Amino acid sequence: MTKIAVFKDKLNSFKKKIYIPGDKSISIRWVLLSSIADGISKAENLLMSEDVLAAIDSIKKLGIKTKINKKECIIFGKGLNGYKFKKNITINAKNSGTLGRLILGLLINSPNPIKLIGDKSLSKRDFKRVADPLSKFGAQFKLSKNKNLPLTILGSNEIKKIEYFEKKGSAQCKSSVMLGAIKARGTTTIKAKKSRNHTELMYKYLKLPISVKKEKENDIIKISKAKFIKPLKYKIPSDISSSAFFIVLTALSKNSDLVIKNVNINPSRVGIVTILKKMGISIIFKNVRIYKSEKIADIRIKSPKKIKSINCPSSLNSGAIDEFLLIFLVAAKANGISYFKNLEELNQKESPRLKWGEYILNQLGIKTVSTKGSLKIYGNPKLSINKKVVIKNFLKDHRVFMTSVVAALSFGGKWLIHDKDSIKTSFPNFLKIIEELKS
Repeated sequence: MTKIAVFKDKLNSFKKKIYIPGDKSISIRWVLLSSIADGISKAENLLMSEDVLAAIDSIKKLGIKTKINKKECIIFGKGLNGYKFKKNITINAKNSGTLGRLILGLLINSPNPIKLIGDKSLSKRDFKRVADPLSKFGAQFKLSKNKNLPLTILGSNEIKKIEYFEKKGSAQCKSSVMLGAIKARGTTTIKAKKSRNHTELMYKYLKLPISVKKEKENDIIKISKAKFIKPLKYKIPSDISSSAFFIVLTALSKNSDLVIKNVNINPSRVGIVTILKKMGISIIFKNVRIYKSEKIADIRIKSPKKIKSINCPSSLNSGAIDEFLLIFLVAAKANGISYFKNLEELNQKESPRLKWGEYILNQLGIKTVSTKGSLKIYGNPKLSINKKVVIKNFLKDHRVFMTSVVAALSFGGKWLIHDKDSIKTSFPNFLKIIEELKS
């Protein structure tokens, strides 16, 4: 039977301090890089979600020993070319696009074919966008319908440098090629539209052969073949994308004040903060520090008296790509018309998120006008509803579920939100923290 979350009341005002689980993007990258490190890597506060556990299961299939206890996760790396596995293995990325795309970069020199599968949602997503550049290294791919999972990859003994232009602002595509580049002879050059840069920062911290030249719209990344990777000891900071649900919930709740501790505020990930500040939300970074090349801070949010509409610059899109469903909710309560454009990439996520964002707004009674990649939102500062809303058939997209919960607690009505288990992919204790705010 489908698990349904039911919400009947708005959230009362609150003043709280909370802790959010570890950053998913960093957690998955830590697992993958630790698997090819020379020696034992350890991580505290690793996100124990289905996506990260799928990453751990994947490297175990490739012959890497792991150990998890209450305090930490331990990975016994075997070096750049240390994977040992049986023929005809299948790796299941489940719902994780990050895992599915990045791990292919590590498999471009696999001597045996490896099959990659995923769940129903991931199987609909475009893998040609990583197969094409990785093929230039010398790997061979067989994809379903020429672009989907399941796919089969066969590596090459002769991995050669490539030149690659990543035009979409996809950190997953960029990082997949970056992982392949450390196995290739010569220097690989990547020209990439700006996107989150966790892989670059990890490479720099590990002193891998990388240089990054920043241009106005693109980064020029040069990576040479690595000799070895030192073990990674890491205390994973909290996830800004997960924190975003509580940032927005505070912004939409009257007389509320929230502090979120130890959050990764990587400049490539804080687009939502920049956008919300432009809309009049009070957000302050406190106790800012640098940890292993990443920027960390405590975030304090206070609910505003009024919210301003925004004509959102598309230059901010890549830094907020996972948070636009939430930003749309804030625009719904803004004074005036908000406009968002060049968001086609939203429909390349776990579900067609641009369409789902508009659907949720329409259920709230908000007028919208949309095109393939843009959305105009007619805000209502007095927005409040008193009706039944049912959210289902969203391909179990965890962000659609959690955004719907924020909408229910902010605007009222009776909400029946299906696929409660979808949060296990990225934020298993989301509803537990919601209960903390209610108490």
